[in-house]
Amino acid sequence: MIHVCSLSKVEETVARTGAERLLSLLAVGTEVIRPASILAENHLHLVMHDIAVAQEGMTMPGEEHVRALLDFAYRWDRAKPMVVHCYAGISRSTASAYIIAAALAPKRDEAELAKTLRFLSPSATPNPRLIAVADTLLGRDGRMISAIEAIGRGADAFEGAPFELNI
Repeated sequence: MIHVCSLSKVEETVARTGAERLLSLLAVGTEVIRPASILAENHLHLVMHDIAVAQEGMTMPGEEHVRALLDFAYRWDRAKPMVVHCYAGISRSTASAYIIAAALAPKRDEAELAKTLRFLSPSATPNPRLIAVADTLLGRDGRMISAIEAIGRGADAFEGAPFELNI
């Protein structure tokens, strides 16, 4: 089970779910305090901005980020949940949860998965750059990109409500 939340909900989400793995996707300078119940080797902190095109002074999500995310996911034994978060729980984290679910269930239909994501999180607006890179790395021939484009932008929100995504 993948639990998605914002930075402000990490501690309570980890405690509530009994998660043993944590994926943090934050901009440089945004601190995250790893909950004591998460071992250091079970926490991946990827530093990137929530952008889809290169911008001066910002770190665009790239292949190295998605490869690290996929490696982290493939090493997960799924005995206990994983928590995935970004600052608001709307873009980088929802993209990453979608990517992980697609990678760990390679026969799952991309469109069905995207519709499920939208149902679970009305505010989800997966980062298109992360999705595009993952689509290429996972050999999905544009299906992930098309599926996320089809669900469109999520409802406006300052912070996404925590949700869980089954693989």
